[in-house]
Amino acid sequence: MNAPTNIQMIMENGKPAFVVIPYKDYVKAFPASEHREDGSVPHGVMRFVLLHNYTMQRAWREHLGITQKELAKRIGITQSALSQLEVSEKLQAATRKKLATGLGISAAQLT
Repeated sequence: MNAPTNIQMIMENGKPAFVVIPYKDYVKAFPASEHREDGSVPHGVMRFVLLHNYTMQRAWREHLGITQKELAKRIGITQSALSQLEVSEKLQAATRKKLATGLGISAAQLT
């Protein structure tokens, strides 16, 4: 069994009340948690764009802690094809939607 060992349990009156897990583990467990109906983008994503000059697609992937290999597998392309998409300034609508689905966000959040 691969039980996580990097969690923290917070007790209240001798009973478990909260569990704290690393953010990377949280994102893996709940990738759609970044989906926002209003199409907004978290500060962490924009930080990658502004400070590192990443494209939105790469910034989201990095922010979510997903490897190129993992995302490529999710959307059914090769890692090298994803690498090329990550440097593309303009994505076709179908490609943007496919990437967004693999990242667990809306296509609007990649624009």
